[in-house]
Amino acid sequence: MNERAEQQPDTLSSQTPGGPRHVAIIMDGNGRWATMRGRPRLFGHHAGAKRVREVVEACPDVGVEYLTIFAFSTENWKRTQVEVAGLMSLFRRYIAKETRALGENGVRVRFIGDRVRLDDKLIKLMNDLETATEHNERVHLTIALNYGGRDEVARATKRLAQDVADGRLDPVDVDEETLPRYLDTYVLPDPDLVIRTSGEARISNFLLWQSAYAEYEFIDTLWPDFTREEFARLCASFGGRDRRFGAVKT
Repeated sequence: MNERAEQQPDTLSSQTPGGPRHVAIIMDGNGRWATMRGRPRLFGHHAGAKRVREVVEACPDVGVEYLTIFAFSTENWKRTQVEVAGLMSLFRRYIAKETRALGENGVRVRFIGDRVRLDDKLIKLMNDLETATEHNERVHLTIALNYGGRDEVARATKRLAQDVADGRLDPVDVDEETLPRYLDTYVLPDPDLVIRTSGEARISNFLLWQSAYAEYEFIDTLWPDFTREEFARLCASFGGRDRRFGAVKT
């Protein structure tokens, strides 16, 4: 089995008492927020990018060690060429601008998703940011960029099948603990809490495998209006949930 597959994902997240250890966020509503103000959609995306910093900075205060944000999906390529180009430019600017602050705040950054369609300059910035922050441990920030849950599972299955074909993995040994070792998130614990802003109640192909036992919060707040106070409230509310994972208390 290859080196990647041998690394076990941390599955202790679901056993952690109190607040969530890993929070994943579908940051929705940037375009609508801008339209409501008579501004172009990209104005909303820029406003939303500022919220990312505030939420990352709030993580240690609420006990969140891992934060995963949905920045750009595999389906987002269907948007207008102007918006897609603007988003790619925003990602490059964000990485260049935030690298120093992320390092100073002890944030480790990882990117998940398929990088094939991304431009070389953006990929280099992503690689450099991952390298520059690889020793940080205060907060683990994962950015899903050109990411789709089904695409991730398909790519993981191809890697698993290749290991079987090459004789590194016996098909008899494949079980539900095997595939996670081939996912983009193989070094991360599963999310405890998934938040979606803007009033939409769907998961939009985000962390499909990993969120099997996550708690969900669908809130009406548009992402640019999301505050650290609301983030703290949702994390505190999580601590009061009765999570049985299919079992019944005796």
